[in-house]
Amino acid sequence: MDYIIIENEKIGQVKAKLLTDRNPKTCEAIWNALPFEVNLARWGEELYGEIPISIGQENSQVECEVGDVGYWLSGSGFCIFFGPTPASKGDKPVAASPVNIFAKIEGDPKIFNQFSSFSGNVIKGD
Repeated sequence: MDYIIIENEKIGQVKAKLLTDRNPKTCEAIWNALPFEVNLARWGEELYGEIPISIGQENSQVECEVGDVGYWLSGSGFCIFFGPTPASKGDKPVAASPVNIFAKIEGDPKIFNQFSSFSGNVIKGD
């Protein structure tokens, strides 16, 4: 349990390292639910959408870093942060409400900037 892979036809596969030291329960719940499809909407420089998982609060936060992947508590959601959101005051992403950050995109998370919405899969990586 080291990585998840976010994939679709346009970008291929993007790896995200699981942050098991930071939010182990969230990582385990996500891992055990894989694979699943995601249909994500855009909010500023964040993609988010509901996934079939219910996870409780674990080291939740609203201030995030570019490249963070989180579980949004209020919407049972999968979130990819790649820049400022409408809630941001500066360059860092700020979630609408608390999220459990469970993974970090490897490479340039700005690859997601090309999408007004995103459909793809999340699968287990190596």
